[in-house]
Amino acid sequence: MQLLRPHDYARTRWKNDGGWTTEIASAKDPDSPCGFRWRVSIAEIESDGPFSSFPGIERDLLLLSGSGMELDINDAPAIRMERRFQHIHFAGEDRVMCRLLAGPTRDFNVMCDRSSTHAEVPARPLIGTMLVFAEPGASWLVHVLGGSCVFRGNEQSIAAESGDTTLIESTAHQRIVIEGSGELILVKFTQLATV
Repeated sequence: MQLLRPHDYARTRWKNDGGWTTEIASAKDPDSPCGFRWRVSIAEIESDGPFSSFPGIERDLLLLSGSGMELDINDAPAIRMERRFQHIHFAGEDRVMCRLLAGPTRDFNVMCDRSSTHAEVPARPLIGTMLVFAEPGASWLVHVLGGSCVFRGNEQSIAAESGDTTLIESTAHQRIVIEGSGELILVKFTQLATV
């Protein structure tokens, strides 16, 4: 297990000046279309505009805060995102236009190279104890959105506070115990079998 704190993250301004991206973590891969197998970030969207194109990438987005937005994806009817933790999945090459409903939003973003990696992105309250089952070929990223908790597993113990992130990778099956209270976003990355 590896603990990442906010000072470990990289925050950059968008080229179109419409917001900020704070990269929490990524798995670099020079053979991937965008140079990573997966990437997790938090976006601060400050103005209407198109999303960047990421061919070959699958994307998951969760609304964290703000009044929300409407997304026009290709020629489909507009999707209104206004509930906290509301989740949407779309392809990186889709044409996506964003319209803010009432001011800036913060969003949790997960991107995966669809040829190598699959992601599951649940958000959960933590009340007491939660279990994560680590297994070979899979990685977990657990972001503490609020509150505090302790991760225990494989003779290791890590205390995490609001804003911290824990990366879990294992070469064997093991159980990770998470104890505390607050809100977590869990991302499970599964490596896809290659032909």
